[in-house]
Amino acid sequence: MDLPDRAMHYVCTMDEARQLVEAETEYWVSNCGCREARGRCARSRHDVCLMFVDVDASGSGKRRIDRGEVERILGDAGACRLVARPFRNAERTLVEGICFCCDDCCEYFLTPGEKCDKGALIERTDAEACTDCALCVDSCYFDARRVFEGALDVLRERCHGCGLCIDVCPEACVTMVQRES
Repeated sequence: MDLPDRAMHYVCTMDEARQLVEAETEYWVSNCGCREARGRCARSRHDVCLMFVDVDASGSGKRRIDRGEVERILGDAGACRLVARPFRNAERTLVEGICFCCDDCCEYFLTPGEKCDKGALIERTDAEACTDCALCVDSCYFDARRVFEGALDVLRERCHGCGLCIDVCPEACVTMVQRES
């Protein structure tokens, strides 16, 4: 069954990415095609395209890896504030792997026309607890958070559900909740 309305990629939190990894037993990694095309990345290592099946990769250097190396990739992706973007097969029925993307070199962020589905989760900010420090504004690659007239303004329709805002909030006032369909 072909699901043409689904994009190849979608966004998820690092916790959701970890759940996808834990459901698999085989892993491959390759260099990110975007990072190779730009020749550099100021945010992370190049080998961040994780695959669960032996499929063609967008970048070079594809190799089989063990669970320990997967854990290092997940740790680096979290530390470098990369967005987890799982990718589906051509029929859009099976998750084949996860790209870990950033705003420095990834075409997804530099060429906003690429289709990517929003994740199953969406942010919820406790405005009462928020101190309007704006740390979350800089962490949001989707421009879903801004400061307007001295206060945090959340544009939830732009939230893709990556959860990067949670990691930087000193007040722990951001949570991820199920997105309404």
